[in-house]
Amino acid sequence: MTDPVSNRTQTPDTNAASPKLEWRDGDMPYSTAFGDHFYCQTDGRLECGHVFLAGNGLPARWAGQERFLIGELGFGTGLNFCETWRQWRQHGEAGAQLHFMSFELYPMQAEEIDRALSRWPEIDAERRALVAAWPQDPRGVVSLALDARTRLTVVCGPAIDGVSQAAAGFDAWYLDGFAPSRNADMWSPDLMQRLYDKTAPGGSFATYAAAGFVRRNLQAAGFTVERRKGFAGKREMLCGIRQA
Repeated sequence: MTDPVSNRTQTPDTNAASPKLEWRDGDMPYSTAFGDHFYCQTDGRLECGHVFLAGNGLPARWAGQERFLIGELGFGTGLNFCETWRQWRQHGEAGAQLHFMSFELYPMQAEEIDRALSRWPEIDAERRALVAAWPQDPRGVVSLALDARTRLTVVCGPAIDGVSQAAAGFDAWYLDGFAPSRNADMWSPDLMQRLYDKTAPGGSFATYAAAGFVRRNLQAAGFTVERRKGFAGKREMLCGIRQA
């Protein structure tokens, strides 16, 4: 539960140019770089609840916690953060602190985040607050105190670099890179090992991905891995813990 920012050097202020987005079915963003949608076409917000929140035992694990640190691979549109923030507002302990730290190679612009999240009225307040605080030129380390109990940090650049430089103490991970078949670097043995090393004893991960090599990489890193029923007809997802 240590603060990972204080023990990490600033990432260089030189990001790769973000590839152009395509918009499909109205306001659904599609990555031309990875050939994949940013979230589940059925309902990305409900998928977040099924995979990332429930897969990490949230919000139940927030009970009695003064601080909770979530790490995420792939900030994307900010959907997972906004839905988590919404639930934290409802279920987090009074006075407790949530720190959500995400690692993103190609940060979106505020207007792109706004457009992508506008389809969900349930997170309207969170969307508007995120968009209002988002910098015009996101790069390096974006750190936002969004309310008295919630802090967002987005580390812009390759995930392997950002995770390597972060301090240990993550309580939960959302593994939400693009599909393993399209973005293998986000699921590599090296990155999975570094995730494990940064996870607090008893900490957890969850992901929509169920590819065999992803499961094997997580197991080889040291996680106890469990298969669960996936979202919206997807047969399986993975979750697991670092044993105390």
